[in-house]
Amino acid sequence: MISLGLTLFAGLATGIGSVLAFFTSTTNTRFLSLALGFSAGVMIYVSMVEIFFKAQDSLTSALGEVPGKWSTVGAFFGGMLVIALIDRLIPKAGNPHEVKKVEDMKSGGASAVHDPALLKMGTFTALAIAIHNFPEGIATFTAALNDPTLGIAIAAAIAIHNIPEGIAVSVPIYFATGDKKKAFKLSFLSGLSEPLGAILAFLILMPFLNDVMFGVLFAGVAGIMVFISLDELLPASRRYGEAHLSIYGVVAGMAVMALSLLLFI
Repeated sequence: MISLGLTLFAGLATGIGSVLAFFTSTTNTRFLSLALGFSAGVMIYVSMVEIFFKAQDSLTSALGEVPGKWSTVGAFFGGMLVIALIDRLIPKAGNPHEVKKVEDMKSGGASAVHDPALLKMGTFTALAIAIHNFPEGIATFTAALNDPTLGIAIAAAIAIHNIPEGIAVSVPIYFATGDKKKAFKLSFLSGLSEPLGAILAFLILMPFLNDVMFGVLFAGVAGIMVFISLDELLPASRRYGEAHLSIYGVVAGMAVMALSLLLFI
């Protein structure tokens, strides 16, 4: 239940982005740049320093030293391949990496509202984010199941990166329909695929969870999170116009994660 709760929290952060789009007048680009960099730092550090080696320990104990290490590396890059394929299959019209700002909600004026072309874009974006959030849900759930403290750190990092995704859904759907409730609802629902991924992981994987399954899954999760950090979080952080802040955020995220691993895990 703790694992599922953390996954639900991370997924529904898309709704926070939607609320920000409706109730603030400007985007705090400095905060978003720093926060996205921080999230990337947390995810990269915990993946490479903690999760990867936990996976390797599990696989080497089950398969032996050499096969275990090869399996860990294979599963790590396999996780990267899975999330890269998901990226390739998503239509460009619904690219969740496209930076949207709160100002976009106001800048279009009356002529922008009820633009039907944007409804398709917004719906595709919601679908793309839902697909993206699915493996993230498995990642958060698996980490929290193994170690709740680790799960909290990953859930917080994923929640931060879901906030601008909520804005990315809300802006075009509001333009297309002029309906804030509909824009919020689709943004909110796109985050529900994260706990759905956790539930399916529980139902399908739990009966077969042994050292090998755990090691492969954990190494794959590390690969997924590193890819998301490099492909989504860091580019988005820099596109908000605060390049140095994004790097400071990365370093701060790594430092906080390192400290929490030393103190609590």
